[in-house]
Amino acid sequence: MPDWQNGVFALPCGADFPGAFAEGLIRRMRHHPPQEMARVTVYANSGQSLMALRQALIQRGPLLLPRLRLIADLGGGAATTPLARRLELGRLIDAALRAQPDLAQGQSVPELAASLAGLMAEMQLEGLDAQALDRIDASEHAQHWGRALAFLKIAAGYYLSDPPQDREARQRAAAEALAAAWARGEMLPQGPVVVAGSTGSHGATRDFMRAVARLPMGAVVLPGFDADLPQGVWDGLDQRSEDHPQARYAPLVAEFGAPAEWLADTAPDPARNRLISLALRPAPVTDQWIEEGPRLGPLAPATERLTLIEAEQPGEEAEAVALIIREAVERGQPVTLIAADRMLTRRVQSALDRWGIIPDDSAGQPLPLTAPGLFLRHVADLFGAEMMLDALLVLLKHPVTATGLGSDYRREHNRHTRDLELHLRRNGPAFPDGAALREWADRGDASSKPWALWLAGLLDRIVPLAQDRAPRPLADRLRDLRALAEDLAAGPGGDAGASELWAKASGGLARSVLDHLAAHAHLGHDLRPGEFCDLLYDELQGQAVRQDVAAHPLVRFRGPREARTEAVGKAAGLVILSGLNEGGWPQALPPDPWLSRPMRLAAGLTLPERRVGLAAHDFQQAVGAGAVVLTRARRDAEAETIPSRWLNRLVNLLGGLPDQQGPQALAEMRRRGRYWLDLAELQARPRIRLAPAPRPSPIPPPPALRELSVTEVRTLIRDPYAVYARRVLGLRALDPLRPEPDAAERGNMLHHIMDRFLRGLPDLPETPQAMKARLLAITDEVLEAEVPWPSARLFWRARIAGIADRLMADEAERLARGTPTVVEEYGEQGIPGLDFRLIARPDRLDRLHDGQVHVYDYKSGKPPTDKQIAHFDKQLPLEAAMVRHGAFRTLGPAEVEGISYIQLGGEGRTEPREFSAGFAEETWAGFVTLIRRYLGGERGFTARLAMERSDHASDYDHLSRHGEWDTTETPQPQRFGDDG
Repeated sequence: MPDWQNGVFALPCGADFPGAFAEGLIRRMRHHPPQEMARVTVYANSGQSLMALRQALIQRGPLLLPRLRLIADLGGGAATTPLARRLELGRLIDAALRAQPDLAQGQSVPELAASLAGLMAEMQLEGLDAQALDRIDASEHAQHWGRALAFLKIAAGYYLSDPPQDREARQRAAAEALAAAWARGEMLPQGPVVVAGSTGSHGATRDFMRAVARLPMGAVVLPGFDADLPQGVWDGLDQRSEDHPQARYAPLVAEFGAPAEWLADTAPDPARNRLISLALRPAPVTDQWIEEGPRLGPLAPATERLTLIEAEQPGEEAEAVALIIREAVERGQPVTLIAADRMLTRRVQSALDRWGIIPDDSAGQPLPLTAPGLFLRHVADLFGAEMMLDALLVLLKHPVTATGLGSDYRREHNRHTRDLELHLRRNGPAFPDGAALREWADRGDASSKPWALWLAGLLDRIVPLAQDRAPRPLADRLRDLRALAEDLAAGPGGDAGASELWAKASGGLARSVLDHLAAHAHLGHDLRPGEFCDLLYDELQGQAVRQDVAAHPLVRFRGPREARTEAVGKAAGLVILSGLNEGGWPQALPPDPWLSRPMRLAAGLTLPERRVGLAAHDFQQAVGAGAVVLTRARRDAEAETIPSRWLNRLVNLLGGLPDQQGPQALAEMRRRGRYWLDLAELQARPRIRLAPAPRPSPIPPPPALRELSVTEVRTLIRDPYAVYARRVLGLRALDPLRPEPDAAERGNMLHHIMDRFLRGLPDLPETPQAMKARLLAITDEVLEAEVPWPSARLFWRARIAGIADRLMADEAERLARGTPTVVEEYGEQGIPGLDFRLIARPDRLDRLHDGQVHVYDYKSGKPPTDKQIAHFDKQLPLEAAMVRHGAFRTLGPAEVEGISYIQLGGEGRTEPREFSAGFAEETWAGFVTLIRRYLGGERGFTARLAMERSDHASDYDHLSRHGEWDTTETPQPQRFGDDG
């Protein structure tokens, strides 16, 4: 082909790379017989690019296709699977960590093995062997880097000394062999060879591209080339400029000169390309903004098809993007969303669901987020972790569980799960086991017994796995995982093969991941539970499932890398670049546990900023498309965000060119973005605005209550609505899904300890030392029996021991004055003329030697003050009144000498409170007057009547619609249940 021109070619930023490449190739082959096209070999950098090139060629009419190849397949792929190599490295790392535990902290062995395998692959692509690490002077670095380097040399000597086994090593060897043979004039291709769409980001790829460019019929076509970059900038792009979008092209430009045009006039917006080129200049030469900025001319034409959306929250950003996509679909315009943040794309997809628009998402759904993948993760999380109620319910409510018996049984399974949840929330234990399930089965409905016994058998297997935290072979852990997952999925007597675990594409893919792990399990070290979970998750995360639904033909979701060769151009239509925040695009650089930046430079490796440069090139290529929308959110779930450095540069450049109407152009970009944000806000606004609920103050038909405890009187004064909801409506908050050793649990435990302590008082007086010993012995027994959390047991035991001396010294004085006569004993007091009783279970009532009674109450927290007792906390004065009225059989009517609080926390002090003559009867009279008004319907049960603090919450705030009203609003009494 004497008319074939070899060398380096390029297409500009924003060009439709697949279409322009196909058009350019067809034009070059126009004067040759049709069969000559089949002699052309085209190498692409990824499978997605290869498919896009193939589709572009097919769309241009009937023709013989060229041979389409992947650069990565030059060496025939990997001889040894990457998993096997990572497991072998994991064995080395595990042995090293046993010898030097501080070698790497904060990462598990599978994570370290993955990062080390990535480093080894990078060394192979760059043509470096183990001797390259000898160029690093460890004495110039911190001690921990020296230890890491010593191990790295051992690992590299093992990993890089074998004949090429990895894809990267075989690709490098094949590229070098071809380049050497072509240089000698041997094995020359019989037809044109073209490398299309690669940026030469790795040494092996770049060397292959150079060899192809030197062939008589070889060509390299670069995507997203910046022809507006001055030669002086090209000359300055070196290792210190890795974060520049064009840095990967600098070696090719230095060797071959500026690339020729592959196809003329393919840039959608040359003026915008010049603007972006100047905005992204390397930091050392940004002074060129002052010199070259005025040469850009008026900036309105360069930005007239640019829109900037700056939302307040990611949810607003996603809603605005979804509206843009919907509007484009209604106009019949293709639209492509490019984002690195997968959470953002899921938000957009969720927003599009309301209109039934399903995008063509090239990433698919990560396997760990599918039902089988997530189920396997939940089962793996059971290893080495105590089974708690929430973890059990996560498994039981998962859509894969108990599906081996059909959908009809699944409904029965859900009913049993609901009943079990209510029982365990209310009665425990905090860590369910097989014995607890069998006890529930014996007491419950007979129809649920087979199901409960099935679950009890599974828990008998889970509990030992949860307690086994020692390293175990990978094969054993995989076997336990598969067996447990299949039995859970099958259900009682069901068939795992008929369940949803291995069903559909996601289930088949999950099974293949486990099979792949099992096939290489013998290569790995013995794993702890956390390491096994990390390894399983990494393997699942490496797979994705394409949605088996009909995607909308006009809507595409793509990743930033696909912007290089197939996510922009005519087929892309409108292009939306979303998530333009630091940490999102570009994504944060992961820490390197093996080599620091100076160490990488000394070894001949690229800097981590290379990834930023690749992301910058993706941005520059995408922002050059015809119509572009740039979006970001000013805040995320945690704090304010920082705009992406490229967006920041563009905004600053526009703002600094007033003579070219830059600020006006930027304002127009934001105005166009504000339109979509306003539209999203309008869409979120309800069509029918309901009036806010008034502050409730219900008056139920009398008698509203028949009993009330003395501890609830405080609530009746502060938040009467809570008493109404609990006592009248019979509503009680569910116990927590995950029982925790909180203040309430601690208070119950302390009361139990003191109850046992007082009931076990000997006939003869004890010394404070003997009482302390008995108290601590009882404490140990109660903690062991009733507190299943080891850390809480240790902490609470230490706190009790810390106050035991003070507590028992005061106890000796109390016992010298009287005898505990009522301990946690029930009592009740009626009100004449009312069908009502006040009930109480005092912590302790001591009869003194003079016949009077002292009322004590244990407090694990801060006791109420005299002022609080006078107005709100009426418990002890009312108990004193009940003592005087003879409400407790053991005591009979008696005079009360005083009231006190015994601190079971803090310093363990006994704090008496003011108790004047007549105080008990005065409190009782006030209570009788108050309760008569409520029972007679004179007062409504007002919500949050006199809360101690405005930020204190009630279990019934949602029921009273708190938030639609506040405490400044006058309550509106409303009668229920009668004609009034």
